Amino acid sequence: MTRFAYFCGHEQFQPETLVRHAVLAEEAGFDMLMVSEHFHPWVDDVSASGFAFSTLGAIAEATDSVEIATAVTTPLFRYHPGVVAQAAATIDRLSGGRFTLGVGTGENLNEGPLGYPFPKYAERAARMDEALDIMRRLLDGEKLTYQGEWYQTDRARLYSPPIASVPIWMAAGGPKSAALAARKAEGVITSVKDPAETRERVIDPARAAAAEAGRPMPSIAASRWSILASTTDEAWEALKAWRGLRAPGKLEAVDPEELRRKADEMDRSEILSRYSIVETPEDYIAVYTPLVADVNADVVTIQTTSLDQEATIRMLGDQVLPALRETANSA
Repeated sequence: MTRFAYFCGHEQFQPETLVRHAVLAEEAGFDMLMVSEHFHPWVDDVSASGFAFSTLGAIAEATDSVEIATAVTTPLFRYHPGVVAQAAATIDRLSGGRFTLGVGTGENLNEGPLGYPFPKYAERAARMDEALDIMRRLLDGEKLTYQGEWYQTDRARLYSPPIASVPIWMAAGGPKSAALAARKAEGVITSVKDPAETRERVIDPARAAAAEAGRPMPSIAASRWSILASTTDEAWEALKAWRGLRAPGKLEAVDPEELRRKADEMDRSEILSRYSIVETPEDYIAVYTPLVADVNADVVTIQTTSLDQEATIRMLGDQVLPALRETANSA
């Protein structure tokens, strides 16, 4: 059965606001919350960047039944993978067993400001390979002595273990990460622009890697960005906190001011064209139905921004989720 997630963006909203949004999303009928984890936001003028693991604890206490996931944290530099496992176990306990650990290879916005290196993908993937082993084994209750190329542990153990078996999902935009996720994690988190491309570059490689490793097909959590607006000016205003996300050099940038300047030098239409702009509940349904019907995602994440986020959450619950659930149930 397809589950539907609401995205809580630390780069746009202060943590106390995200807790309120999480409660509203649960009341609106969302099954899951996808919560971003960043040190720096995408721009420096209209942004936020709270400590996600504190926010997640507050969300766990403020909600009752909605599942909670990081989307995503990077267990490679700022955080040793053992510390991420400890955080995941704690949030799982506070939430009564509702937590999923979403991880990814990250951006320099979150590592460079603190003096950490941000190597090429090959090294980040090699680090992730080890990190996935360490986190899985600690979350499964092992007292772990580990000697890897990148990470070591000495009789490490989680003395506040998770209540449930915490799934680990890994972000993937291409076949290499998809294959690694299929070999070492329980799920794949992916952003969908074109469903056919996602199937070719992410889902099919994950399926092949899982089969080769003798593992079940990982869960697929698919997201898509949308902006609720009736004019171009309104769309730009709603997108302001995220406009650096489409600036060149975003993966290597350290300073949100740099990304903001680059984004503001671009034609607004070029940036807005990379998002789905919606005006009505019917538009939302049209944008997210392919993630249900074509991608066949296990989790569909509505990643959206508007000038009135709380009203948008309520509208999604009242008018969009029922239609998407109907599509999922008939698929």
